[in-house]
Amino acid sequence: MSYMQADTEFDAIKALELITREREMSLSTREWKHRLAGYGYSIRDTDHGPVVAMLLGGHELCDLPERLH
Repeated sequence: MSYMQADTEFDAIKALELITREREMSLSTREWKHRLAGYGYSIRDTDHGPVVAMLLGGHELCDLPERLH
C-alpha cells in the first residue's frame, strides 16, 4: 500500500465541512475539540489566530473561520 499526498486545498475544504458539522452537533467547545480529535484534527492557537491542524504531524491546514470561534 502506498501513501499518496492529497491536495492541501481539497483537504482544507473537507476539514472545514467536517469541523462545521461537528460544531453544530456539539454542546460545548470542549466536546467539539474532543470530537475533532477523533477524526485526527485539532484547533491550535497561533500568533495569527486559531488554525485547523492535523493531529499526526501537526500540519496546519487553514485558518479557523471567524464564525466557528
